[in-house]
Amino acid sequence: MTTQFSQFPLSAALLARLDSNKFVTPTPVQAGAIPPALEGRDVLATAQTGTGKTLSFLIPIIERLEKSEPCKGATALILLPTRELAMQVELAFRTIRTQSSHNSVLVVGGLSEGAQIDALRRHPRLIVATPGRLEDFLKRKLVRLEQVEILVLDEVDRMLDMGFQPAIARIAAALPVERQTLCYSATLEGAIREVARKYLKDPVRVEIGSVLKPSENVELRAFEVEREKKQELLEHLLEAEEGSFLVFVRTKYGADRVARRLSRSGWSATQIHGDRTQSQRNQALRSFSEGRHRVLVATDVAARGIDVAHVAHVVNYDLPKLAEDFVHRVGRTGRASAKGVASTFADSAERGELKKIERTLSIRMKRFRVRSADEVAA
Repeated sequence: MTTQFSQFPLSAALLARLDSNKFVTPTPVQAGAIPPALEGRDVLATAQTGTGKTLSFLIPIIERLEKSEPCKGATALILLPTRELAMQVELAFRTIRTQSSHNSVLVVGGLSEGAQIDALRRHPRLIVATPGRLEDFLKRKLVRLEQVEILVLDEVDRMLDMGFQPAIARIAAALPVERQTLCYSATLEGAIREVARKYLKDPVRVEIGSVLKPSENVELRAFEVEREKKQELLEHLLEAEEGSFLVFVRTKYGADRVARRLSRSGWSATQIHGDRTQSQRNQALRSFSEGRHRVLVATDVAARGIDVAHVAHVVNYDLPKLAEDFVHRVGRTGRASAKGVASTFADSAERGELKKIERTLSIRMKRFRVRSADEVAA
């Protein structure tokens, strides 16, 4: 098992960029996926969010760019389910790329179309895109994909959930048949297996831990608390614990309400959900990741799109609808080797749902009963 990035067959320039950004020891998914990807093999990886997937495909892409001549089309294409995730991946690429001439473009909805078209005319080496906007540009002949050598499909399960399968098929049809494909998913169920069968050739299989299980780095707590006491309990946890809080609620209205109440009580809180403009979402995410807001209240639309280092505490203020959503929410903390805490609130009507999540995931959360915020019993 490779214990340091310096043991990979990487260019001196890329090793220097990794070292300057304090990337020394690869995570298991990086150790499993990078060597075959560097050899040009297709890779099918199942790994939870927060395991270091992004570097596991960016490193082979940058190494390919180091060795290939600039051309009139993109060398690599990364498809992702959400704008937020695309923006974070493109930023990570710019952080570790070895040459400024290795230019990239974001092709996503919700941002200026004109700026994206201008960037495409400058022949970017890497396109980072969501399927909807890229397919639109493809139909309008605003993007060329015939020279793509590497395709990355990240969070395939999420892209299929969002109905992007037809768009992915049309995009793949515009790519060279001879190419390398790297595919990442949290699960490997029916439709995802079909995607793997269609787009990958003899892939190397990388499986990191259970594909549907919270990270062992996260302490799981469940609070039996009546609905009208949830806000009081949240504020009690904010007083008792240190670090940033990511709070998940079911509805856009609920996100606004919880964030407003926290702000009125003197906590620095902001919110992110589908009704906020892209600019507002970007601003909220930035202020949370930079520590200007301690609390970010989010709906599940943001659960997989948020990639913020050092979230100390995830709170399931409302229960998620699916056990898989629980895993993705909880995966926002305890990332890489860090420790995290996830607290789940359940009122009397939700206790059956709580037990169902535990059964599905084969977990047992530490139980607490709440009479008032100051009276919490294990």
